[in-house]
This record gives sequence, C-alpha cells and structure tokens, in this order.
Amino acid sequence: MQPEMVVLVVAMGYIIGSFPTAYLVARAKGVNIFEVGSGNMGANNVARALGLPYGGLVWLLDGAKGVLAIVLARWLLPESSSAASVLAAVAVVAGHNWSLLATLLTGSLRGGKGAATASGTMILLLPTLVVALVLALGALIVLLTRYVSLGVLTAIATAALALVALVLIGRFEPVYLLYLLVAWMIFYRHRSNITNLIAGTERKLGERA
Repeated sequence: MQPEMVVLVVAMGYIIGSFPTAYLVARAKGVNIFEVGSGNMGANNVARALGLPYGGLVWLLDGAKGVLAIVLARWLLPESSSAASVLAAVAVVAGHNWSLLATLLTGSLRGGKGAATASGTMILLLPTLVVALVLALGALIVLLTRYVSLGVLTAIATAALALVALVLIGRFEPVYLLYLLVAWMIFYRHRSNITNLIAGTERKLGERA
C-alpha cells in the first residue's frame, strides 16, 4: 500500500469513529451524556440515562460506524482489502474512544469505550459463525449477570482468541493480528469497570444513571 493511502484510510476511519452519536442522541432529549452516569459517550450510559430503546439506537448507530469505515477502506484499497480493513477497524474504534469531534464540542478529550463500534467491525472481519458465537456469548453473560461490561469484555476476549487461532491455522493473514489493538483499547477503556466488577460495585443493566 502507498503511504498516503494508509494515512487516508486511518484518518477516514478515525473521523468516522469520532462522530459523537451518543452525545447527539442524548442532546436531542435535553441531556448532556458527559454529565450523567459514568460520563461515557456510549450506548450503555445512554440506556441508563434515557432508557433501553435509546441505548439500543446508539448501539446500532455506533456499530454502523465500524461497518462504514471498513466498507470505505475496501473501496479505496481493493487490492489490499485485508490490510485496509484492519487499519480502518483499529482507527474507527480509536476515533470512537478518543473522539476529535466530541473534543471540539466539549473542549476536552472525550469518547466511548468501543464495544458497539468494534461489534460493527467484527461483522465484516470475522467469519459469520464466529461473530454469532461471540455476540451470543456476550449477550448470554449480560442476560445472566446484567453486567454489560462483563459481557463486552468476555465477547472481545473471545473474538481476539478466535482471530489469533484463525491466523495460526492459516485462514487469516498475519496482518489481522493488528486487530488485537482493538481488544486492547476496549480493555483499557473498561479498566474502571474491571475494578468495579472485582469490588462488586459495577452498575447492572437497567439501573438508571
């Protein structure tokens, strides 16, 4: 790939990821999502502040950001679609987690935790069966425990292990290992949730902010 095309794919993915879906949806309802609950720009915080339907809407829109970034990357670099897809996936999650647009709106570096946007990238990067199993496992954990963060962390860890296995058996090119950065970003952004889970103070699904 030409260096300028790599920069273009990464920049495009980052800007798409930066679109502050949760902030705009909450603002439409008169709520500043950065001032309620965890202060996080994500579907789970919106669900706590405005209810599950709005949280679901934000999840779908944030997931669409991941899909869009990869589709555009493959269109720009059809001859290097694997590398372009992974670069776009990493960039779009980074953009969501550390959003330039949200920063311009609020004056401080803000963002989400990457789960919904990452789920959109998984749909196009991983085999359908793997995606279905990962999402089903995450949903089952949430259903049994009502801890969204635990479901997210379990799902992304499973996806990362599956990806490594696919590379080792030769199904995926080694460049796909860059996607492990997505798993790292999600775990990094969930570090307070991990602390709360260990302490038994993590909020459960349905608890209002």
